[in-house]
Amino acid sequence: MNAKQFFPSPDNRDVISLFSGAMGMDIGLMQAGLKLKMTQEFDGACIKTIKAQGHPVIEGDIRGVGPEAVLESASLRRAEPFLLCGGPPCQSFSTAGNRRGLSDIRGSLYREFIRMVDHIKPRFFIMENVKGLMSCNAEINSESSALGMILDDFHALGYKTVYGILDSVNYGVPQFRERFIMIGSRDHEKIYLPLPTHFHIHQDPKYQWVTLHSAIGDLEDDPGEHLNFGAKRMELLRLVPEGGNWRSLPEDIVQMAMGGAFKSIGGKVGFYRRLSYSQPCPTVTTSPVQKASMLCHPRKDRPLSLKEYVRVQQFPDNWNFCGTLAGKYKQVGNAVPVGLAKAIGHTVISVADGKSTVDTKRIRGTGVHSKILAAVEMGFIHGNAPLAS
Repeated sequence: MNAKQFFPSPDNRDVISLFSGAMGMDIGLMQAGLKLKMTQEFDGACIKTIKAQGHPVIEGDIRGVGPEAVLESASLRRAEPFLLCGGPPCQSFSTAGNRRGLSDIRGSLYREFIRMVDHIKPRFFIMENVKGLMSCNAEINSESSALGMILDDFHALGYKTVYGILDSVNYGVPQFRERFIMIGSRDHEKIYLPLPTHFHIHQDPKYQWVTLHSAIGDLEDDPGEHLNFGAKRMELLRLVPEGGNWRSLPEDIVQMAMGGAFKSIGGKVGFYRRLSYSQPCPTVTTSPVQKASMLCHPRKDRPLSLKEYVRVQQFPDNWNFCGTLAGKYKQVGNAVPVGLAKAIGHTVISVADGKSTVDTKRIRGTGVHSKILAAVEMGFIHGNAPLAS
């Protein structure tokens, strides 16, 4: 008997969250209309943050957590959860790291997510990670794909999957931030990745990319707590205009300012970067004062404040982050943008409700509709399921 037949209620929207962090994914899913039943987290500061919001959390290393304990804590039975979501630690897949993939213990934590999916049998799952997962080998000097191994594991459990790289800016987030997203369906429903809702160019401003000014402009003179650049870096940043970076520095001091990075190839756009109010923000990192990824305010001589970080990631203004100031930045910087998570939540709900398509016998016109759909699909879908039917 199909697992869905055990729990046929159309009103079930219960979610279990693993590797929850500061709850960026969870907030977005709740805003989409899903019901968060339980979180799980290892990091002590994140645990305090989750508790400060009044949400239940299973504490500790997921390798020591049994799936039955997760279900019991969520007051759910096997195959009952609507959705299981999580982002296993991703440093070993990052293009900025050593790319050790599944040979690194952090990379292998995805197996814990699969273990939970296997036992809990949710109707859907969402797994997010860094975009480097798409190109990471399973082992050092191996031609096998880490993603291929992960897909094989999920397919062995009977789940249909779709996956791809989504840029948060295309979903109303005031930030360029690419994330790997995979959605799985236990019952082989017609899953797809969320289509963009915001665009670089559009005749209606409300569908255009959201700029940094729209997100943080009102905080310019009320930024709250923030880190600071060192005196020498701040002296140089004062020479950089809004929207500029190291290339804006006087030619005779550029090499001194860049140091050893001056002769390196590529990847230098973040050095001495002063942001632009008229554009979306670059990806916020775990700290705005890092040498190669500076996030200096467009007009003030300081990095983005914690409150501004929170706005860029779309957390509620009153979200209570716990820990040190540097630790709070890290929690926000590591999170899934709320707007992206909300779009994913709406997508899964639309599939469950059977409202994701408009049935028609044919596409009218001279191919223009199919051309538009094809253009939208480019770069947004992979796996063993159609984008839409």
